[in-house]
Amino acid sequence: MSTFHAIVWLDRSEAHVVMFDREHIAAQKIKSRSTHKATGGHGGSHQGSGRGPGTQGHLSPGGGHNAADEAFYHAIAESLKGVHEILVTGPAQAKDEFRSHCARHDKDIDQAIVGLIPSDHPSDGQLVAMARQYFLKHDRMQGPA
Repeated sequence: MSTFHAIVWLDRSEAHVVMFDREHIAAQKIKSRSTHKATGGHGGSHQGSGRGPGTQGHLSPGGGHNAADEAFYHAIAESLKGVHEILVTGPAQAKDEFRSHCARHDKDIDQAIVGLIPSDHPSDGQLVAMARQYFLKHDRMQGPA
């Protein structure tokens, strides 16, 4: 089915990808192989990286993450091929880092991402309910095609 909506919940260790339409739901979990662990917010391993004052904790344009992070984000993007509208959610900065990865490497997925919203650790059922509500509002705002 190429008309799926999708919601992706992710943190830096795993992603829950749930694709659905009116009648079907397909879910999968993708684990990161990265040993990159941030402490104290996004600064983590980037603290003291020599960027200018006032930039502590911000992602550099080049990404600033190790190859394992990029492989994790790429695996998530690959699982979303063919999806028309994607909502990305999760705690902290992983959702923003995923969006930045897609802007650099997976343009089709980047264009399909319609929103990023913070959330804690919902179940897959709660994710689908959140996404259905979001896409209902989003589709109404878009108007007829």
